[in-house]
Amino acid sequence: MQDDILTIRTERTPNPNSLKYQVGKLLIAGGSANFPTPESAEERSPLASKIFAITGVTGVFIGSDFFTVNRKEGTSWQEINEYLAPALEAFFESGDPVLTAKKPKEMPMVGDAGTDPALVAEIQRLLDEKVRPAVQNDGGDILYRGYEKGIVYLEMHGACTDCPSSTATLKIGVETMLKQHLPDKIHAVEAL
Repeated sequence: MQDDILTIRTERTPNPNSLKYQVGKLLIAGGSANFPTPESAEERSPLASKIFAITGVTGVFIGSDFFTVNRKEGTSWQEINEYLAPALEAFFESGDPVLTAKKPKEMPMVGDAGTDPALVAEIQRLLDEKVRPAVQNDGGDILYRGYEKGIVYLEMHGACTDCPSSTATLKIGVETMLKQHLPDKIHAVEAL
């Protein structure tokens, strides 16, 4: 008798080269992890490393209860999914952690040195409450990376990487929302 039957639901994302896999169990508490290359996963994530072993996988993003796989253009999802199921089964049976304790090398912050801490806190609050849930729902994440001279710098992860609609998300969605809430402080939003 199996105690824990893992049910994974696949969801399309706005990026045709990314699929979101809803796991239905906690993978990472209170955060996310982005792996844009197999090398970035080697020492940090046994789960991402298993997924990268599948031919055609170009990126792995792990959220709280989902992961997103980016594929090489021309690779079929059927081909990836055929090998993904046994890889996931082997990973979850192994008892290995999703992440090791090793921290990634973070992208440096832009600006912020002379920026009012209350402004930075408000930008981060708006992103966390109004933007991140929708982006995570689409299999990605968006992280604050700085503010300088009216420009907010953000980093896109998961399905947002190389997504045809990510520019629209940034300019029409995020930039417009930040300008509405902080009209005298925000002039533009840029992706790093």
